[in-house]
Amino acid sequence: MTPPPTACADPTTVAAPPAPSVDVTPGPAPAPAPPASPATGGLLVLAGMLLVALNLRAAITGLGALLDEVRTGLALSGTMAGVVTTLPAIAFAVFGAVTPRLVRRHSSARVLIVAMLALVAGQVLRVLTDSSAVFLVTSAVALAGIAVANVLLPMLVKQHFPGRLGLVTGAYSMALTVGATVAAAATVPVAHALGSWRAGLAVWAGLAAVAVLPWVPLALRARASRRAASPTAARVDRPRIRPGRTRLGWAMATYFGTQSLGAYAIMGWLAQLFRDAGYRPETAGLLLAGVTALGTPIALVMPALAARVRTLRPLILSLSTAMTLAYLGLAVVPAAGALLWVVLLAIGQSAFPLILATIGLRARTAEGTVSLSAFTQSVGYLIAALGPLLVGILYEATGGWRLPLGFLLAALAVQTTAGMVIARPRHIEDER
Repeated sequence: MTPPPTACADPTTVAAPPAPSVDVTPGPAPAPAPPASPATGGLLVLAGMLLVALNLRAAITGLGALLDEVRTGLALSGTMAGVVTTLPAIAFAVFGAVTPRLVRRHSSARVLIVAMLALVAGQVLRVLTDSSAVFLVTSAVALAGIAVANVLLPMLVKQHFPGRLGLVTGAYSMALTVGATVAAAATVPVAHALGSWRAGLAVWAGLAAVAVLPWVPLALRARASRRAASPTAARVDRPRIRPGRTRLGWAMATYFGTQSLGAYAIMGWLAQLFRDAGYRPETAGLLLAGVTALGTPIALVMPALAARVRTLRPLILSLSTAMTLAYLGLAVVPAAGALLWVVLLAIGQSAFPLILATIGLRARTAEGTVSLSAFTQSVGYLIAALGPLLVGILYEATGGWRLPLGFLLAALAVQTTAGMVIARPRHIEDER
């Protein structure tokens, strides 16, 4: 079959892989499109990706900063507030899983436009209601948009920037961290300045609306390319890759899930740990912010390192060692070595940009990348949702931090074991 003559002009359609993969549907496949260049939309794709990344945590950390005001304004019970804080991980797992199916039917640009519009609509609608149930539903709509974008970004890096996988992954990881940090720091002052927690949350819908703009011309270009393609080419079945049937897929999901479990637990409880150790609330908050601030430049460097080394084993062991020392220090002398533990936590939590880069490194094709990304993140976020909950239960049961930190050390051991599986070079398409 002759490939579509306009395949190179479509900067957003998933390219079909040149080699057979797990559970492949028989039939000829079109040639994969080359990476986008500045002349064919590469810069626009990159700008769009960075704008999307800025939005991937802002709606969550902004809500976290105003959770007390939201609880009061909507009369949320303690249980309902717990549901609100757990909702992101659940939504990421559920809605992220459907993303590969969406990409098989529509261009990635079109899917991202709808995802960002869902984020805009969800953030606007949730501040217009006095019903806690409606607030949850509209928050889920916003989170659905984030979940789809979470899965798509690694695929877009693999598709458009295969020669700069580490650099571009680092750039969008850093943008994600910056968006989360700015939202956490600015939401309360904005709410006070505008006189309402509703306004403080609603402003981030504007950032999501801006993220739609670069994808509109890309979606129009993809639509024109599909119309120009031959009817026969449009009917070609894409290969189906099922990471859930592979050892690599489960190892990736386990590593992603356990590192996210630890990260969520630290974000939720580290300030309380330092307060219990004798620090004032303001200082404890600054120490928590230090983990994010120090992690921002590491998020830029780590994916580039991962793309350069032959095996990920040294990186994975180094990050696990840093986290082990931090947990042990927090358990034994939390106050005396607080700054050191913050530095070690920032280093150890760069496992997140590492695993994002590894998604692209462990797939040969865009189709393989989006399938692996969806499975890794969907299963991983289900695991991660347990972190803050179990740490809170153990803390309440014991009144101290040694047992919760012991639980986090056990999760880290599982993370490291899974990391050894994903460390050596291999590809999801090759696993049966």
